[in-house]
Amino acid sequence: MNELKKIHREAIPKALERVERYRLLNQPRVAESICRDILEVDAENQQALVGLVLALTDQFEHEANKGIKIVLDLIPRLTDEYTRDYYSGLAHERQGKARLVRDYPGARFDAFELLGRAMEWYEKAEGLEASDNDDAILHWNSCARIIINNKLEARPPEGESVGSE
Repeated sequence: MNELKKIHREAIPKALERVERYRLLNQPRVAESICRDILEVDAENQQALVGLVLALTDQFEHEANKGIKIVLDLIPRLTDEYTRDYYSGLAHERQGKARLVRDYPGARFDAFELLGRAMEWYEKAEGLEASDNDDAILHWNSCARIIINNKLEARPPEGESVGSE
């Protein structure tokens, strides 16, 4: 009774449309499930892998158990270097934003570190993107603004006093 059913290969294009729809409806768990169904039939489907990365990162703010490791383990399956670098940046950016929302002791330091890593990935992606695609630059700037606007700082070395944390 609990065995999952496989979708038909011919239904994948329509299922991919559903992934986008459910993400837009703020139902990332449904989108995640659909992506996993697609990947059961077509394990290397790049759109489904990207959809799964996005659906998982959509859940970072609300579900602490949706960790970045799950997403980073998927990214090597993406076949394009730019796409791998860009989505590595996006995963770190979204996890950094989630840390700010959760606001636990040390969250602001964690957010600073994650946003900094995101910016490093975006810089790598920027060197690979086409001249008509500035997505990596736009996200790099967004991370920089979050750091500036929230006055985020690096974690002080051990033994030093901690200001607001």
